Order: sequence, then structure tokens, then C-alpha cells
Amino acid sequence: MKQVNVGICGLGTVGGGTFNVLERNAKLITGRTGFQIRVVRVASRTPKKEFDLGDIPFTTDVFDVVNDPSVDVVVELIGGYDTAKELVLAAIANGKHVVTANKALIAVHGNEIFKAAAEKNVIVAYEAGVAGGIPVIKSVREGMAANRVDWIAGIINCTGNYILT
Repeated sequence: MKQVNVGICGLGTVGGGTFNVLERNAKLITGRTGFQIRVVRVASRTPKKEFDLGDIPFTTDVFDVVNDPSVDVVVELIGGYDTAKELVLAAIANGKHVVTANKALIAVHGNEIFKAAAEKNVIVAYEAGVAGGIPVIKSVREGMAANRVDWIAGIINCTGNYILT
């Protein structure tokens, strides 16, 4: 069975929740995907005593995660768009796939990030940053695969609040 090594950047509400879900539901995720998802590195500005990382290496430098050769997928949950952009572009340059829930990052730098990802043939998954829990991107990509969609624009729930400000 193939193992996918994940590095998480950010242990706030979303990052901590992501870590907990990946750890708690590891067997279920493996059963459904056929891949063993394993968190191998975690970064946060400050250590979080409420998370038992066990033997998973912890760092306060998010770029340690991006530069770790054992990490296949970087989960960017630090927020903002300056450091987050550098982090994501560095991950892409290193040939790593990226998952983000960062609305600001996608709104401000999405085109540049998606272009870099296409050039390196890696995936940037950002559905968690668009319409929250509504799987709109996957629905369009997979459910409309036989159609030619050039552009979709819209304002959906809280995402609209960020875009409009």
C-alpha cells in the first residue's frame, strides 16, 4: 500500500483540527482511499501543548516542512498571503503537492500559484478555502468533465465577505 507523507504548516484551529482528523481517522482514510496518509512533520509559530505529536518532528520554521524530502504533500494553514505565498511556491518548486484552506492566498495570488503548479505538474487543492464544506470545485471538475467551462464567477457564503473587502 502506498504511503503519502504529509507536512502540516499551522496548528491553529484549522491546522490542529486537520492534524486531529488525520491521526484519529487514519484507518478509515486508508480504507477509503487505498493510501496510508501519515503526518511526518508539523510546523507552527509556537508549540501547542494540547496536541500530542508523538514522534512527529516539530519545528517553528514552516520552510523546514517544505524542504523536508520525506514530505509529499504540504498542508498550508498559516493564513495571510505573504509568507503563505512563499511557502506554497517553495513547496511547488520542490515538486510537492499543496493543500490549503487559505482564501486570502487564493484570492490574491491564485493565478501565479496555479501557473507554477501546472509547470511543475503538481496539484494545489484549495476546496477547503472555497465555500467551506460545499464540494463545489470537485463537482465542477468531475461532474462537468464533458462540458467546456471557461470561467465561473460567483460569491458564496463567507468567501464573499473576504472578496468584497
